[in-house]
Parts: sequence; structure tokens; C-alpha cells
Amino acid sequence: MGDIGIVIVTCNSASVLGRCLEGAARTGAETVVIDNASTDGTADLARRSGVRLIANSINVGFAGGVNQGFSVLNCPYILLLNPDAIIQTSLDPLRAACDLPRAAGAGGLLQDEQGNPQVGFMVRKFPTPAVLVLESLLLNRAWPRNPVNRAYRGLSLDYSRIQAVDQPAGAFLMIRRAVWQELGGFDDKFWPLWFEDVDFCRRAAKLEYRWYFVPEVVAKHTGAHSILKLTLEMRRVYWYRSLLRYAAKHFHAPGVRLVSAAVLLGSFLRALGESAIQRSLKPGMAYRKVIVLATRSLFGGLDHSASVLD
Repeated sequence: MGDIGIVIVTCNSASVLGRCLEGAARTGAETVVIDNASTDGTADLARRSGVRLIANSINVGFAGGVNQGFSVLNCPYILLLNPDAIIQTSLDPLRAACDLPRAAGAGGLLQDEQGNPQVGFMVRKFPTPAVLVLESLLLNRAWPRNPVNRAYRGLSLDYSRIQAVDQPAGAFLMIRRAVWQELGGFDDKFWPLWFEDVDFCRRAAKLEYRWYFVPEVVAKHTGAHSILKLTLEMRRVYWYRSLLRYAAKHFHAPGVRLVSAAVLLGSFLRALGESAIQRSLKPGMAYRKVIVLATRSLFGGLDHSASVLD
């Protein structure tokens, strides 16, 4: 399958990478692993498997790793595959969808270990200021089936048919190389992760490209294996920094300020609540960096907001 390449970006993924590589090998596609300074033997595992390996000495992030993978594969179609995803079917229907008029790429059906579709994750609409406000204030968790969240997470979509969508998940997403080149690749300032795939899909959509969901192509997906190895504080900082950067890139000034204010308020209230429950100042200190980021974004202005989050 010389016209399809697979890029797998890893970071301490040794526990899941073996099965992922077995699934990738069954497709016959050329595969490259971009390892972000793992310390658990991930690079050695990839090396023993015989796939092409780029072993980074530092963590260049998911976006940086994706760009490295595209740069060494000359295939016209590149599949981004998370190391905790195992391909179950042929990739041909994804490639066919990529050849539809104005197609930028296509994503497949992600299933959990029990075979259930990962509805709410594998396809989403582009986040609006309202979505990110509800996320930041945890209102989507308190009322997950509210109209804004239902639309955002695609809870009412018919997942039995191929269809144009806003954003297939970057965990299992085929992209036309020509589109990646036209957009200048992924934005590696979304470091180390989160929102880089949403940003890429949205930039393509602004150029009137389309993304497709193709249910015939399936991968089993565990999810969050690397994220759980981060400290809770770092997860908060990375998530909100990327969220605020996305807002600064794609929303007008009122939307940026609204989202920044919601992050600031939500973080402050959670810090107070968790400190009271735990009778400790540690939760407040953990949220301090997020509060600083949100304050800078709120009062820095639209252009300045993107720069201070770099």
C-alpha cells in the first residue's frame, strides 16, 4: 500500500505500542514512529519491530511529531494513528473518502475495548466560545446532554453512514499530504498536546476543504494512556493553555475574553472548593498557573493573547 503512510507519535507508550504496530503492519502501509523522549523502552520496542523510527531527545509535542512524520513519508495519504489504537479493517474506504471533491481527509470509527463506538470523542463540531465556556465551568459535566454539548460532541449523529463532519479525532485521521503542505503543517505551539488537531481541521475548513467520517474503517482505541502519566497540575496547565491558544487564534476579541474569563472563574472556584474539601492549600497552588494564563489572555488583547501563550 505504497500510497498510504502511517504516523504514530509516542511518549512512554511501550505498554500499548506493540498491538498498535501489529495492526498497522496488517495494512501494508509504510509506518513511522516518532518517539518523544520516552523513558520506558518505547523507542527500543519500535526499533525491534522494524518500522522506521525517529527518536527525539526532547518532547517536541504531538503536533511537532506529526510534522516530522509527514516530512519523512512521501505518501499522498497519511494516517495519524494513536499508539493506543489498533486498526481492525482495511484503510481503503478512508483513502476513497480523501478523493471526494474538496476533501482534506477522513476519520474512521473508534471503538472502546468492549466494541462500543466512542461517541462524543471520535467526531465533534468545532468548539464555539459557548462550548469552551461550558467546558471551563464544568457545566457540560453537570448537564452533559445540554443542547450546546449535544451538538458539539455529535451525540445525535447517525454513525452508520459516511458523512461530512467538522472534526474527526486526530487519534485516527487520514490527511491528504497536499492539504498538510498547503496549511504549513500542524501548529507545534500547541505543546505538548490538545487542540492541535482541532486547529488543523478548522484551518482547512476555512479554505473550504471538507472532512469526512467513514464508519466502515474501524480501530479499537483505549485512550489517555500518556495523559494519565502526567501530574494533575501539568494536565490542567497543558489543557487550558492549548484551549486559550485555540480561542485566541479562532475567535473574535469578545469570544476570547469570554472564554478567558470562564477559565479564570472556573479555576478560581475549583481551587477554593478543592482546598476546602482537602483542607490544604495545594489545590490552590496547582491552579495558580492556569489562573495566571487566563488573566494574561483576558487582559492582553486578541493578538497579544496568542503570543503570551507561546
